[in-house]
Amino acid sequence: MHELTDRELYQALEYAKSIDEDDGRKIIEQFQLEQTALAQTIFDIFPTVIAEENQEMSYLFMDLCFDVLCVFQKAFGPLPSQNDMDIDWIEKQAVLLDAELLSLIKDKYMDDKIRSKLQDRFLNRVIKDNSQMRLVNFMNAAIDDFASENPIRVPAIKTTQTMIFIVIRLFSNLYSHVNKSNMT
Repeated sequence: MHELTDRELYQALEYAKSIDEDDGRKIIEQFQLEQTALAQTIFDIFPTVIAEENQEMSYLFMDLCFDVLCVFQKAFGPLPSQNDMDIDWIEKQAVLLDAELLSLIKDKYMDDKIRSKLQDRFLNRVIKDNSQMRLVNFMNAAIDDFASENPIRVPAIKTTQTMIFIVIRLFSNLYSHVNKSNMT
């Protein structure tokens, strides 16, 4: 898997925006069948966390997650099936991301050496793993724009941006994992 170029990203986003409601519903249903655990995490658990801060931002988040799903499918092909994955793949991803993200939150108590190591690992993995930073930046800008329309949404920006980053990272890891598995 590679970092999307500006052109590839634009084409994939255009594709996502051109999908009508019926086709969109089919894509979501297929995603829920192929990647049940990931779909539940992205469309049930994450929005619930965001809704605790602002319901409208949780709706935006789900729309953006649909765009991310479509971008990855357009750019990298069909979504791998959960059946082709290790049973505990999503669980491992969650544990790893949880520790790394907690290290970035200054309010959480953590030994300074552990925090530093986790932050370094997080940054190294972001760079090494082709975390689609153009897509992350585009989504963050969309979140900022939407939040700026109503001041009540602003407190949920950080949470929404963190969650969309996690979603993009999960999709990147999913496609990379399957590509690595197919090479062996």
